[in-house]
Amino acid sequence: MFGRWLGNRTNQAQRASLLGALPMPASAGVLSCRVLDPVNEPVRGAEFAISDVMGRTIVSGGTDPYGSFVTTVPAGEYRLAVSAEGYAPYRANATVGENMMASLGDVTLQVAQLPELPQPGDWEIEPTHSSIAFTARHIGLARIHGRFNTFAGAIRIADRIEHSAMHVVIDASSIDTNVKMRDDHLRSADFLDVDRFPTLEFYSDRCAHKGGNRWAVTGALSLHGVTRTVTLDTTYLGMGFGMEGETRAACRATAELHRDDFTVSWQTMLARGIAVVGPTIKIELDVQFVPKN
Repeated sequence: MFGRWLGNRTNQAQRASLLGALPMPASAGVLSCRVLDPVNEPVRGAEFAISDVMGRTIVSGGTDPYGSFVTTVPAGEYRLAVSAEGYAPYRANATVGENMMASLGDVTLQVAQLPELPQPGDWEIEPTHSSIAFTARHIGLARIHGRFNTFAGAIRIADRIEHSAMHVVIDASSIDTNVKMRDDHLRSADFLDVDRFPTLEFYSDRCAHKGGNRWAVTGALSLHGVTRTVTLDTTYLGMGFGMEGETRAACRATAELHRDDFTVSWQTMLARGIAVVGPTIKIELDVQFVPKN
């Protein structure tokens, strides 16, 4: 009895100390949680989102190296969602009182069931439901978005999926940023020089499992007459069926390219010394592929 009373006093003192250390606006409270894996190890970098009863996100972020987060929110009713790569999502309700701490304690995430992998054999990218897009920094402030409208690709899934191969060919002249004058400049010798280098090609014959549904697909990218090794950070999205019952698989991938690595080095500086075009390009692929007929 005495031990339980002393423990409660200690917890109350810890909560009071924590509340005193946080800036506490009027009518606000604190919500906290610690996220663990099935063997009680902290899950660092787990993503959390706290939404109100209307479904609006109030605050979001990631857990610290100890798997914890502590945040101040207006007093009220909330819905907590926690997600991490390779784990099933976790959801819970919480009530936060004024000048009070609402702690959900330790939350244990369960390992997610991995999506079914595609069967060995020859597959091809289905361009109608796929996209190859890019983003570039403009004048150090905004971002310009574009895409390539014409491309094709073949994928050979091996018995050991790590040994699978991919070959993608992109029509350089199909670059599209929705501004004709800019697109004409991007096709010129200042950038892609499509008359001399009509295609971009990516060939890969290896990939590595990074855990959960994430893979690293490493290959050779040929762009502007230069070939460099590039790794695509790939998220495998699983398999499904199309409108006509056909089998489909899907993935999403990103990479960052340095223009100078491919001698695409055109640049103009503004009067303040700011580059008109940023030195890196972010590539984003959303791909669906189907068995090759």
